[in-house]
Amino acid sequence: MLPTPEQVKEYIAKGINCSHLEVEGDGQHFFATIVSVEFDGLRLVQRHQKVYAALGDRMKAEIHALSFKALTPAEYAAGK
Repeated sequence: MLPTPEQVKEYIAKGINCSHLEVEGDGQHFFATIVSVEFDGLRLVQRHQKVYAALGDRMKAEIHALSFKALTPAEYAAGK
């Protein structure tokens, strides 16, 4: 069974303390905006690794494709 955007949102929220989290998608392809203080001081690749770690094996088994923005609260407030 394909995951829903709500399920993907739940998966991310379980692994990352988010102040804002939006997920859209069709069951295979998803786009997320993830805002967390946990991204402060991290390079882009480190932020992506954190998100992929939160999703774990679901990225291999359930989620076909995920595009996302991983922002700090300050970046999000600035409209990045």
